[in-house]
Amino acid sequence: MKKRKLDIVVISDVHLGTQACHADELLTYLSSVQPKMLVLNGDILEVQRHKETFFPPIHSKVLRKIITLSMKGTEVYYITGNHDDTMRRFSGVALGNLKIVDKLVLNLNGKKTWFFHGDIFDISIKNTKWLTKLGGYGYVLLFAANKTFNWSLKKIGREKYSLSKKIRDNTHKSLQYTANFERSVAEVAIENDYDYVVCGHIHQPKKIVYETKKGACTYLNSGDWVENLTALEYSLKRWKVYRYNHDKLSPFFMDEELKNMNIQDLIDSIADKAEQREREGEPPLS
Repeated sequence: MKKRKLDIVVISDVHLGTQACHADELLTYLSSVQPKMLVLNGDILEVQRHKETFFPPIHSKVLRKIITLSMKGTEVYYITGNHDDTMRRFSGVALGNLKIVDKLVLNLNGKKTWFFHGDIFDISIKNTKWLTKLGGYGYVLLFAANKTFNWSLKKIGREKYSLSKKIRDNTHKSLQYTANFERSVAEVAIENDYDYVVCGHIHQPKKIVYETKKGACTYLNSGDWVENLTALEYSLKRWKVYRYNHDKLSPFFMDEELKNMNIQDLIDSIADKAEQREREGEPPLS
């Protein structure tokens, strides 16, 4: 079957390495689309749980699929989140079309678009208004505060703090937190002149326009692949929320190329590509 061609696909909160992850469905979805860009908006890997050695073959196939997409020309951005925050030490590193970043800003048909995971709002969800006064420095300061706070907790032997995780099971608090999160993100985005802001983290897929006295922006959340099985798709200058459970065609897709491919094959292919670029006088992969 012909794959759907899209400009951008955004997925987040996959949590590979946990039993809650719907890796089969995600692999099927990724096999059904052909995006020019794939944004992995945080919590793709459950790095904190890797010591439990739960990483079945289907989870590895998802990673292989992502790398295969990058090798075939898809530009892949891995934005770090709180469950894979150890990746933040590699922020700025690129391997061909695969780049690791903490945030991403794109100009999409004249619309300024801000991508980040969202966990930085956990410790300051009630106090983000002052950040809007600081313009572009607000995000940097909030990111630094979040990192320092969790570092301090680790030093005294406590788990990293995630407000959204603690209140998710409480329906009333969860609804209030979600509303506060969305509004706070949108206000900071508007203050910094973003037309779109794209998050994950709270496992609540959504597309909504927020307006203040200073302007308006569209808030987008890619949801997750634990409960909702959702993604964001950008095509023909429009964003939409994709829902796997509403897609009658996607389950028919599955790439044969993944069946016999292993990680070493992918590494060797990337190395061969780098050598070829060097022989042809092209700049090295950075």
